[in-house]
Order: sequence, then structure tokens, then C-alpha cells
Amino acid sequence: MQSSNHAPMLDVHLKTNGNSMSLGKVKGRKPRWAVRASEMSKKTFNPVRAIVDSMKVEPNPKKAMISLSLGDPTVFGNLPTNDEVTQAVKEVLDSGHYNGYAPSVGYQSCREAVAAYYNCPEAPLEAQDVILTSGCSQAIELALAVLANPGQNILVPRPGFSLYKTLALSMGIEVKLYNLLPEKAWEIDLKHLESLVDEKTACLIVNNPSNPCGSVFSKSHLQKILAVASRQCVPILADEIYGDMVFADCKYEPIATLSTSVPILSCGGLAKRWLVPGWRMGWILIHDRRDIFGNEIRDGLLRLSQRILGPCTIVQGALERILHRTPPEFYHNTLSILKSNADLCYAALSAIPGLQPVRPAGAMYLMVEIEMEHFPEFENDVEFTERLISEQSVFCLPATCFEYPNFFRVVITVPEEMILEACSRIQEFCEMHYQGAEGAQDLECDK
Repeated sequence: MQSSNHAPMLDVHLKTNGNSMSLGKVKGRKPRWAVRASEMSKKTFNPVRAIVDSMKVEPNPKKAMISLSLGDPTVFGNLPTNDEVTQAVKEVLDSGHYNGYAPSVGYQSCREAVAAYYNCPEAPLEAQDVILTSGCSQAIELALAVLANPGQNILVPRPGFSLYKTLALSMGIEVKLYNLLPEKAWEIDLKHLESLVDEKTACLIVNNPSNPCGSVFSKSHLQKILAVASRQCVPILADEIYGDMVFADCKYEPIATLSTSVPILSCGGLAKRWLVPGWRMGWILIHDRRDIFGNEIRDGLLRLSQRILGPCTIVQGALERILHRTPPEFYHNTLSILKSNADLCYAALSAIPGLQPVRPAGAMYLMVEIEMEHFPEFENDVEFTERLISEQSVFCLPATCFEYPNFFRVVITVPEEMILEACSRIQEFCEMHYQGAEGAQDLECDK
């Protein structure tokens, strides 16, 4: 704010205990409003929102909208959480014992429950290794904030969950994108990954199972990733929110169980596996067998957690029962539905000329390549998905949202009949717009 060069001089008096004390004459100013958004807020950018909000398109009024875009398993009501989960919260609420503030890192007993659930000989955990957070998103935010300073960089998968970039840029952290390989079931291009590391690299983000790919890394591939991290002395931020959500023909390996030397902050939570994303309960598991993080990172996480004083105490109180008493058949039934939907979707889309789906192995998603040369009237995946909405009322996220053009992501949590109807409409759409090699060439010449 600016003041006039000819501002009046004011005689200022301070009253203390009834006595007046003169502070002398100070230069006055002419107050005026000058409220501006902070630089941090200006640097905060969500690619998904930016792209989706720019899609000015109305669905076909003759067809009911089918949204395959939102990674929320609760939307259609076909995947409810288990009764044990809801009953646990009801009993805690009725007890009246969890209405006050908890320690910012979570109640000790609740941290013990999480540690006991994930503890194993290959990656031992105690309560002190657990930080409870407001959802997995806050776990990722705290992990990034404790590992990286403004001006440093982090290594992020492409395609990858857009929140990593959103959080990093708001903190002044550079994002370097390493490639995943669709022809290898979305394994990491390890040579490309290692080529990105420099003296300013603060951490490597590994998302397994993957959003948006639905891929699951093998034990041998995870060991190769760990070898890169070990050679380069780069800690790992493991986004494992979809941990254990893998199909029957696949095995999930928590990355911390495969290394004693690489320090790892593993982020997880209740949202996906227990089908309660709105309950906002997440955690960071600190794996530091060689004491590389030491007290500094633990103390840093404690201080950062004090900014919002921890997650919902009601859900904290229910954690032990949720983790240890949810029946195995609940998890099995959820995965059976997801696997069935994935198989149906993959088979249906594989039969459509111009589309190349990549078979998923877990999580809630499937990625589909658009052979853009056969759809020359569309400039890119955003235009393709826009027209799919306006003509067929089917909404899939363009993979430009995940830094990966000319693909789209399908969410497989919707009811089976909706998956089948959506795939049928996508087929109709593609048949309408598909051009063979000659037709595509003619259309290019006409432009």
C-alpha cells in the first residue's frame, strides 16, 4: 500500500494503567483496501479441474448421462462399505469418548492399531512410525513438505495422479516427469527415470497400484526401482492408497518390504479399500531401517501435522475395529466386482477399431489409447472426449489430465449394466467417426 508524500504528522499517545505516554509524532498514511490473493494460491493449479472446467459441452438430452470419470467408489451405491465399518463409527460416536482434540499425529492407540495392521518382519512398524492424516491427500502433502524445499525437484510418474503436481507447484517445488510404458503394462522407464536425477532431487514418487493406469508392479520391477533410488540416494514417497486392491492373478508387494536401505514414506488410508473416501482418514508409515531420515524427518512431520491438528477423531476411534474386524469376504467381493467390470470393459473396448485399452491388474481404472490417426476430425483426446459427451452422454477423463495425451481413463466402479451400456455407446461413437487409412488421408487433404 502506498501513502501520500504529503501525509499529515500525527501525535500518537499510548495509555497504560491510566497514564498517557507520548510516542511522539509519526507519519500518517491514507488507508485504502489492497487485498490480493497470495502467491501460493496463485501457484496452486489442478490440471483435472482446469481441463474439465474448460470443456464447455452439454450431454445428449436423449441419453442418460453415464459418468466414468470420478474415482469415487460410492457414487452409484453399488459398492457400499461393510457393516462392521459403519457399526464401528456408530459405537464410537455414541460413546462420547472421541469428541475432543487428539494429538496432531493421532491418538497413540490408533497409531498402534495401524502399525499392528501393517507390521511385518520385512518392514517392521511401531506406533511412533505412524502419522495419522486427514486422508491420503494430506499424507502426500505432509510427506512432500517434509522432504522438499522450494527450488528442489521431485520425480513424478507420467501418466500420474494430478495432485502431486498441484501440491508441488504450490510449494515452489519443480516437477520432473518420468515415463511409464503402456506396452510393458505401465512399468517405469528406468533409464529415463534415472536420467532425471540431479543434486536438487528431493524424492521419487512411486504410485503402486496406479491411478490412472490400474497397473500393479511386479516384485522384480519394484526391486529395480529401489536399486535406482539406492544408487542415487533418493528417498521414496510411496503412494499406496490402492494397496492390496489387486486382482486374483496378481500380487501386491508393499515397496518397503523389499528394501532395508532406502528410506520410504508410505502414504495410505481408508478411502479406497474400505470404500469411504469422504471419511478423510489417511496415514504416513515411516520406514527408515538405516536411520537415514533420523529424528529430523520425524520431528518435521510432527511440526507439519500441527498445522491442522490431525484427522477426524470419531474415525480415529473406530480405526482398530475397522482394520482388524472387517471380514475378508468384504475385500474379496469388492475386488470380484472390480475385476469383472475390468474384464468386461477391456473386452468390449478391445473390439472397437481405433481404441487400444491396456489391461489393468488392480485399483479402479483402465487406460485406453485413442489411435488419433483414425479420428482425424478430432485434434486431441480432449476434443474426442468432449464429443463423446455431446453425442453419447458418456464422460471419460481425457488423459491430458494426467500429462498423457491421446488416451482416456475409464473408472470401473460403476454398476455392470452401466459399464456395458457405456461401452456400447463408445462403440457407436467410434464407428461413426472412425476413418480407415485412406479416409483419414482424404480428410487431412481437405483441411
